Amino acid sequence: QVQLVESGGGLAQAGGSLRLSCAASGSIFSILSMGWYRQAPGKQRELVASIRSGGTTNYVESVKGRFTISRDNAKNTVYLQMNSLKPEDTDVYFCGAVLDVGGGWKDYWGQGTQVTVSS
Repeated sequence: QVQLVESGGGLAQAGGSLRLSCAASGSIFSILSMGWYRQAPGKQRELVASIRSGGTTNYVESVKGRFTISRDNAKNTVYLQMNSLKPEDTDVYFCGAVLDVGGGWKDYWGQGTQVTVSS
């Protein structure tokens, strides 16, 4: 059974930093992409940052220059280094991945981790 296990959320002050980690485990043949998404209550989940298997990254405009996504392919783990945090970064952050576990590419999600930035 495939799982995405997130860690690293919590409380930070504005201007501070947090690092999120997400490890994919299970019988995974291949990973197409991994990324981080966030969702506020009553709003749609939005992409924060993603990284493809070849290393190509993508960021939402509001985090460019502040957040960095990276990946350890040997550990099937993706990281999100969040610097210069702002109160508006407060959200539940979800790890998402497009994986092949046999039978083609499918989307998988972690359970989410709360990030709270105080002013």
